[in-house]
Formats: sequence, C-alpha cells, structure tokens
Amino acid sequence: MIAGGEKRPRSVLVVIHTPAMDVLLLHRQQPFDFWQSVTGSLEPDETPREAAVREVFEETGLSAPDYAFLDWGLNNRYPIPPKWRHRYAPEVSHNTETVFSLCLPTPLPITLDAAEHHGAEWLPARDAIDRIWSWTNRDAVRLCARIDPRISATFTRHLASTSKN
Repeated sequence: MIAGGEKRPRSVLVVIHTPAMDVLLLHRQQPFDFWQSVTGSLEPDETPREAAVREVFEETGLSAPDYAFLDWGLNNRYPIPPKWRHRYAPEVSHNTETVFSLCLPTPLPITLDAAEHHGAEWLPARDAIDRIWSWTNRDAVRLCARIDPRISATFTRHLASTSKN
C-alpha cells in the first residue's frame, strides 16, 4: 500500500514449478474465483525480488532464498480491470508486473493463506495454462517450460542443507 491506503501499481508474478514442469496454481477466494500463480503488490521501498520472496512465503508457506528466484527480466504492463481500480490512486490505470520463477525439485506441500486462497494444485504445465485466467500468467508458464531443468540444482542444494539442521 502507498500513502492514502492505495495499492502500489507494481507487482510480481512468481511461477513455481518443478523440473518436470508441474506448476503450482492457487485458487483465489471469492469474489475473484480464479486460478493463478503467486502474485502480489510491492510494499513501499520493496524491490521486486524482495516482494517475490515475501509473496511466495505469505501465499504458500514456502521459504526460499532470494537467489533461488529467477528474474526473467520481463515486465508486463497492463490495464487494471475496472472492478479493481478502486484499490489504486484515482490517476492509476495500469500495473507493471515483474516475472519470476522458482523451480523446486518436486511438488512440495503448501500452506495457504486462507484469506486469499482456498485451493492449491500441482498440474502439468499444459493443464495449468488451460486453467489460468491471466494472459501474463499463461505466458510466464510457457516461458518457464522452455528452461533447462538443471536450474533447480541451486535450490535443491539449499533444501538439502536446511533439512539437515
């Protein structure tokens, strides 16, 4: 939120997936009622990477180091749907979304924030794309499907080291 309680028109989208391209989708609570990856607005003075780490933890309970998040260098700018525009300052009409991904070695159990989501599923990328409502989210899953699965090696090592403690 920014001064006056409005949302900041900067957000992150984080596609969480496995090397086999099983993709985590979250089902939004009413009144929204749609499937998506992790998303969220940046807090004041927060970088997109910091927001990605925070949002993944808040929405899934997954704790991952910031270096495990791949910043795709992609910023989507899109009009804010009229039904949500009241959450922003009156002069704001567009949001800019920075795309990240987080590759996990296997599907992990999720702890949902019940205020935001009421369901989570790990789906093959093709099925996830069919279920996602947002074009930017669908495009991000398609982009992730093209990466080398070895990218998960860094996070796999992190999980191994933290599970020993």
